[in-house]
This record gives sequence, C-alpha cells and structure tokens, in this order.
Amino acid sequence: MTRLPVWLVAAATLVLGFALAQGTGVRALGGAVLLAGGAWCAWRAVRAAGRVPAVVVLLVAVAAFVLSHVAADVLGPWPSVLLAAAVLAATAWALVDRRGARRPAVTARR
Repeated sequence: MTRLPVWLVAAATLVLGFALAQGTGVRALGGAVLLAGGAWCAWRAVRAAGRVPAVVVLLVAVAAFVLSHVAADVLGPWPSVLLAAAVLAATAWALVDRRGARRPAVTARR
C-alpha cells in the first residue's frame, strides 16, 4: 500500500478546513479539521523525516495560516488559502516527503 504523502494531507487540511468553516459558518469545525490534519501530518512527518523537519513544517503551517488571513484583504479569501496551501505543500514535500523517501527505516533493537 502506498503511503499518503504529508504534502497532500497538509494542503488538503487547509483547504478543507477553510471550506468547512466558510460553508457551515462554524469556524470551530474548520479548526477541528486543522487540528486533526495537523496532528496526522506532525505524526507522519516525525516518522518519515525526524523532529526538526516536522517542526519546521509545523511553523510554516502556522505562518501560512496566519498570513492567509492577512493576504485575504488583498487577494480575497480563496486565493489566499490556496496560496497558503501551495506554500505549505511545497515545504512539506521538500522537507518530509522527498527527504523521507531517502531516510532509512528504523528497526527495533532486541
């Protein structure tokens, strides 16, 4: 079975979280999607690439989320969310998915 790439889940989390919050008018639902998707991405990123790349991706995710709110005044809400998702996806791919494919598997010691 092919593993789901972190970049895809991270970008989809931002887009789906925003769509749910905007579509329902309940921002907490969008926040729940962000928390669930972010937790999965963090867990998967640590396993695939280690703690440092996972923390960097998390910091970029938070910055992209915040800056998408600022950019929405200029670009509009959907373009700013899509831009934030693209930046996050590129970062996750570069630091986790591309790099994680080359990281050797961790084996348990006996």
